[in-house]
Amino acid sequence: MQIDNIRTYTTQTILQRRPLILENRNKNIQEIFGEHVLSYNKLKRTLPEHSYKDLIDSITDHKFLSKETAEAVANAAKDWAISMGATHFTHWFQPMTDLSAEKHDAFFSFDSNKTPIAKLSAFQLMQSEPDASSFPSGGTRSTFEARGYTAWDPTSPIFLIETPNGKTLCIPSVFMSYRGEALDLKAPLIRSNLQIQKSALKLLSLLGDGQTKYIHTTVGAEQEYFLIDKAYFIAREDLTFCGRTLLGGWSPKGQEMEDHYFGAISPRVMAFMQDMEFELFRLGIPCKTRHNEVAPSQFEFAPIFEEANIAADHNQLTMEVMRKVAEKHNFAVLFHEKPFSKINGSGKHLNWSISTDSGDNLLDPSDSPQENYKFLMFLLSIIKGIAVHGGALRASIASHSNDHRLGANEAPPAIMSVFIGKRLQKVLEDIEKGVDAGKTPKELQMTIELAHLPKIKLDDCDRNRTSPFDFTGNKFEFRSVGSGQSISYPLTILNAVIADGIDYVSSRLEAALKSEKDVSAAVFKTICSIMPEVKKILFDGNNYSDEWKNEAEKRGLPILKNTIAAYSWFKKNCSFLVEGKIYTQTELDAKMHVVLERYSKATLIEGSCLIDMIKTFVLPSVEEELAARGSNISARGKNTELLIKTANELCEKVDKLEILHKKTKQLENCWEQADILSTTMLPLMDEIHALSNTIEQNTRDYLWRLPKYREMLFLR
Repeated sequence: MQIDNIRTYTTQTILQRRPLILENRNKNIQEIFGEHVLSYNKLKRTLPEHSYKDLIDSITDHKFLSKETAEAVANAAKDWAISMGATHFTHWFQPMTDLSAEKHDAFFSFDSNKTPIAKLSAFQLMQSEPDASSFPSGGTRSTFEARGYTAWDPTSPIFLIETPNGKTLCIPSVFMSYRGEALDLKAPLIRSNLQIQKSALKLLSLLGDGQTKYIHTTVGAEQEYFLIDKAYFIAREDLTFCGRTLLGGWSPKGQEMEDHYFGAISPRVMAFMQDMEFELFRLGIPCKTRHNEVAPSQFEFAPIFEEANIAADHNQLTMEVMRKVAEKHNFAVLFHEKPFSKINGSGKHLNWSISTDSGDNLLDPSDSPQENYKFLMFLLSIIKGIAVHGGALRASIASHSNDHRLGANEAPPAIMSVFIGKRLQKVLEDIEKGVDAGKTPKELQMTIELAHLPKIKLDDCDRNRTSPFDFTGNKFEFRSVGSGQSISYPLTILNAVIADGIDYVSSRLEAALKSEKDVSAAVFKTICSIMPEVKKILFDGNNYSDEWKNEAEKRGLPILKNTIAAYSWFKKNCSFLVEGKIYTQTELDAKMHVVLERYSKATLIEGSCLIDMIKTFVLPSVEEELAARGSNISARGKNTELLIKTANELCEKVDKLEILHKKTKQLENCWEQADILSTTMLPLMDEIHALSNTIEQNTRDYLWRLPKYREMLFLR
């Protein structure tokens, strides 16, 4: 065995790993939760009473802060940050990269005597000016048009990030161009929150609710991810640069035994999880659940529900914390939706609901959903919105990486449908038919024959894990969101889609109220009139089956197989976002351009990486393998002939890939470029992957220098 083999070295290194034991990781949650957050409760104890009221009013009533209040908040933030050991502050924002961005400034100024002092002014709190030309802008910014602005978002709490040598105060912000266009994912999300609130309040008013003043959407984003040893990550060029393996033969064992899901968590992984949770608790992120996922080395984390705006910030912050903590534990965390072929990929299930300022969950069916008019109208609104704008939801989760996952056996298909369960579907259908739905038993229970076991309360409906958008008791679960994706963008589109559905239902209900005697009759009349329009989107069967694909096509649902198809549909059907003032047309055009540009760049990087790996790893291994077999080809058997034939075919396809890569890279039209990459380059790369796998399976183990699937997925 050669000592210069990187695969051998990494494996030997990993076998010596032990769980990293850190001090103070077993503290009570109450001691540490939110200690790195400048919460509103902390501000209440610090600010003058009128300033605190002004701050809260600005959040709930969407009013501008007075200069006096901004100055008071800035001083309070500075004093708190310095007392916690911070030396710098930054406007923390979310450009269109699915990552966050920050530019640090010191709490440093001079007084009138030129004496250094610590300072954070109201102006510094409220805005900053990062370079806008170096972020994705979809053509709205040029290199010579560099000015852009971040503006403080007071609805999301200020927090601290800690590094080994200090802390930095982070001010959650939006990012805008000099001309006022949104250059980030957060500003449109805030607009969508306002739009759905406006629409929901009108519907509630029509239903006789004049008390509710504030509506907010609540979100819990489940986060799936892979953990592999850092040494393997570094040894694999494709993982380092692309986030997924471009080569890799089968492992003797994958997930066939179904033994990893909810299995015992290994000590090293548990040490990582506990450290991660400690850091998240300090940031006020309510992590709740941890477990092994289906694929080997795949795991999941889930938080408690929060307001959508805060949940989006927290999920973004969660991914940052996970990367840093993984590094500390000699792991690499993989958020790519499909880092390994032939096993499950990762998603980010977006659990969504809508609530009032009094805490009333408008998606709670109650014991008698047929008599819960608020629930029925909001349920119908959601179904209607997705029936009309399902393609927009599909586009919101389309990306180069998620294309590898959507539609596979473990992921919701690319066809948008809604599952509400047989019970609720029957309620709506009975109302449509004019049949008395009757009353549902208050509590359904499972009978267990063993007397000492507790009775199990059943939910109103079973779950449908194949549905991209399914009702799960008192919320909907949007299952198609990508693991590495910021939830801000799909959440923005989801809010806008549902707001449009609410507006439609409100208009029909308003018309019905003019002719009907009471609200109940108007509600039932509205359901009767709208149900025929939305039935096409309801499906409670197996969304993975070929039968459903054929049925969906008959129903006229958008079947958008990849990012290019999704955005081609979206381009023609996105006017509702402009009408709802979620985006301007300029911003939408820019967003589409950014998505396609990033799709192309990611594919071109993968092409470059694959060419390099074939030339520097795979072909040298073939040469050494053939040399080890000797020069007499006739004596070496069919296996050697297969290896030579495969290597020759591989060389031809790599040459073809190089020519295609160079030609496509020069194209300037983003739609044309992305289409060629999708239809031509990616299939060619898959062919190269398959040929490389054949070579790997016919090469002596010690001559194959790339870490194999069997090692990366099972050794830790």
